[in-house]
Amino acid sequence: MLYLLVAHHVHGHTTLLNLFRYLTFRAGGACLTALAIALILGNPVIRQLKRIQREGQPIRAVGPERHILEKAGTPTMGGVLILAALFISTLLWADLQNGFVWAVLFVTAVFGAVGFADDYRKLAKRNTDGLSKKARLGCEFGASLIAGWWMQHLMPPDLANHLAFPFVKDYMLPLGYAFPIFAMVTVTGFGNAVNLTDGLDGLATVPVVIAALVFALISYLVGNHVFADYLQLHAVPGTGELAIFCSALVGAGLGFLWFNAPPASVFMGDTGSLALGGALGAVAVATKHELVLCIVGGLFVAETLSVIIQVFWYKRTKRRVFLMAPLHHHFEKKGWQEPKIVIRFWIVAVVLGLFGLATLKLR
Repeated sequence: MLYLLVAHHVHGHTTLLNLFRYLTFRAGGACLTALAIALILGNPVIRQLKRIQREGQPIRAVGPERHILEKAGTPTMGGVLILAALFISTLLWADLQNGFVWAVLFVTAVFGAVGFADDYRKLAKRNTDGLSKKARLGCEFGASLIAGWWMQHLMPPDLANHLAFPFVKDYMLPLGYAFPIFAMVTVTGFGNAVNLTDGLDGLATVPVVIAALVFALISYLVGNHVFADYLQLHAVPGTGELAIFCSALVGAGLGFLWFNAPPASVFMGDTGSLALGGALGAVAVATKHELVLCIVGGLFVAETLSVIIQVFWYKRTKRRVFLMAPLHHHFEKKGWQEPKIVIRFWIVAVVLGLFGLATLKLR
């Protein structure tokens, strides 16, 4: 919004307002704006959530025993704070004529709405049974399929239906008409991966911020022909604007972490985790870095695989591979304290983020 307003008034003139034409300036502005909004709205939103929910988020009886004592009464749906900061900041600082921005916002909004409905149902029924799996996955698959088709038509024809590989500069796998389906699986899978990881105070928030930082840089580079050619990346015109969205996500995430750091005053709930995971998946699809997301977001992938392995093995042998899944609960059962698990997982997320950045040059 600010970009469009300013661009028409400063064209051809030398003025400080020309800064709005630079992605880096607007990315910084988006990050700081989202951070400020989250910090300002944080306490009022938490008070309102506590007033409405009273007893807070329902705690799983089959989960670690200490959660029933330590986390009871903590309100959920804190994802509304992240999404408010993210959307307001993106709409203020991004070029709203850019189709990629709207496609990613669409995914984020739908996944956030699904998560909100899931959280609401859990609160209303006072148990951990939210939406049915069919309804939840149906909405997620539908939204991500539409977004995949949408972004496919925004890309250059020689890239639209192809899958790029990290460390490989020349070869791309043609997916043809299956590309929107691949995008659907990527976005939905990552949305649910972040959702599974969100089980301890601050555990999912920082890895999401790290992934958003990495993809802010990837978006900027992929959207710039000069940098893309130098790094031998596949340039996707228009995706540079997603650096604004990712930067706003960084600011919103950091603002939320102020209240979500152990011991958490609020949980993001499915409202936040599904939306943030879906958003990262959509950005990865737009920038042709879906496989790099699996590296950068390797922590989320590991958490998801732990659940898949546990369910698969238990159904066949009636024995467990992990003491409890997802993976962070396994370490809780082993006696690790929550801060130790969270901080060590953050360290892993940083290392994976750096490794993901290395793929930009190692080709």
